[in-house]
Amino acid sequence: MNIALILAGGSGTRTEQDVPKQFINVYDKPIIVYTLEAFQKHPGIDGIIVSCLEGWGEILKAYAKEYGITKLKWVINGGENGQASTRKAILELKDVCGKGDIVLVHDAVRPFVSSDIISDCIATCRRYGNGLSAIRFQAETIIQSEDGISGDRIVARDNIMRVMTPQAYFYEKALWAETEALERGITDAVYINVLMAELGERLYFSKGSAKNIKLTTVEDIEIFKALYMAEKEDWMK
Repeated sequence: MNIALILAGGSGTRTEQDVPKQFINVYDKPIIVYTLEAFQKHPGIDGIIVSCLEGWGEILKAYAKEYGITKLKWVINGGENGQASTRKAILELKDVCGKGDIVLVHDAVRPFVSSDIISDCIATCRRYGNGLSAIRFQAETIIQSEDGISGDRIVARDNIMRVMTPQAYFYEKALWAETEALERGITDAVYINVLMAELGERLYFSKGSAKNIKLTTVEDIEIFKALYMAEKEDWMK
């Protein structure tokens, strides 16, 4: 069984909108619905759990009904940060998931995730024990800086991977990481991959895409609109 765990607990202050960014409408559809539809349509996904911003759970359920997101099985309130939100969702699945089941953690505000990315994430996890959607960093020069004002060391781009979501883990391993991290006092890691690294686990990369952007600012939303329309035009040709 493969469960998509969607993180939707952010308030989205950087978009400077009254509505949380995951619920902002783009072409008359909330951003989170685009994300849910990607997992709804994927044949390898058996269920969806959303760790949602408190007060928005019922609205999300209404959207799911409106847009036919039948795989949405659980909606819970998120925690005080990304780690707590993920942990709450992992614990919610304790009576449902077991050995061999996979959890795919994904940001609600990455609506452009493709079927291929989801498939490869699952396949990589099945093969190696985890799978992190990632691409090589091949764009700007990276300079290490201590103060954000100046720097004197160039970091080799060939050795850097840009990790994004989805990220897949066997459920039992994800539960172990969340529990072990809490016992060790690690409480502010945004994603399970950070916990895994801190706990000494090796991480494996699956297919990623530069299009799989995280919508953090108003400019990001404009980029998503452009990408969406470009894809739509290609499909219509």
